Amino acid sequence: MFTVAIVGPDGSGKSIVSKMLVEALPELRMKRVYMGINLEASNLMLPQTRLLLLIKKARGGRPDMAGPYVASRAKPASKNPLKRALKGLKAWLLLANRLAEEWFRQLIAWFYLWRGWNVLFDRHFWLDFYYHDMQYQDPSKPLPRRVHGYLLKKFYPRPDLVVFLDAPAEVLFSRKGEGTLESLEQYRQDYLRLGETLPAFAVVNACQPLERVVEQAGEVIREFARTRGQMQKRPAARPFQGSGGKHA
Repeated sequence: MFTVAIVGPDGSGKSIVSKMLVEALPELRMKRVYMGINLEASNLMLPQTRLLLLIKKARGGRPDMAGPYVASRAKPASKNPLKRALKGLKAWLLLANRLAEEWFRQLIAWFYLWRGWNVLFDRHFWLDFYYHDMQYQDPSKPLPRRVHGYLLKKFYPRPDLVVFLDAPAEVLFSRKGEGTLESLEQYRQDYLRLGETLPAFAVVNACQPLERVVEQAGEVIREFARTRGQMQKRPAARPFQGSGGKHA
């Protein structure tokens, strides 16, 4: 049994592709688990997180958990000691809930693997937070963020295979209109650089028609499954390397 994460910047089609892959790969017996911060997109959620979502929506907030730390968006610290203390307490409580959500979904994935299913992740916390919270040595980041990054980097399991849906920033922005061209390109380059450090990483061109994207992603997963089976039979076999960062 193995895990595979479908990742990419906003607008790359992760959610629809991951849903279609479950249907396209019946022979691999796959279960889909959402591993991102958008709570409305999640197919799994803890009760207290559901309550927080309802409260947040009632107050007009976005339906998501706190995303990766971005220094330019950080609010300056209040001069009022009480407000600073309350803000710090809120940050630690949110961290506790974020960790609970991350490990709850990982436990679900382990349960599926134990029952004989392969697991398909729509996004993945380890990958989404890598170039932000995981740089926990930076003292300018809030302590809860650094703790989160340390725990993710040291203890959170990585997917066995990562499939990156790649597209130029202009295409991504035209699809969803979220973020900026600069931020989308930065996320894209972050994923590509991170892929160079992973043992099983493949890139699929997300500019193609949806059916072709699903087909190529499915081919990558099938190849990985075959190679993984051969490696288990022959320990000396070469590891799967995906497309090596090139468009499939």
